[in-house]
Amino acid sequence: MYADSTAVLGPLATCAEPHSYDLCGEHGERLSVPRGWEVLRLAPDAQAPGPSRDDLAALADAVREAARPVPVVEPSGQAVEVGRRGHLRVLRSLDS
Repeated sequence: MYADSTAVLGPLATCAEPHSYDLCGEHGERLSVPRGWEVLRLAPDAQAPGPSRDDLAALADAVREAARPVPVVEPSGQAVEVGRRGHLRVLRSLDS
């Protein structure tokens, strides 16, 4: 709420929201706002259910999909991604 000079800290978002960011507990505790702003901390809902089996299965599927090698087209021909570390990728040529 930029116009209200208020930062709201609450449970993780269930959908993408512009100008909203998910923070871990440590960073949420250390949050600082501009001078004159107010921080509104919403308590987590104690009655909220934990993750369901469907949530955990969807998360596992997303992790498996992200780890799958992706074919990459290079100017010299075809290559396949065989490894990744952060934003760097290891590519192996399919020609050899």
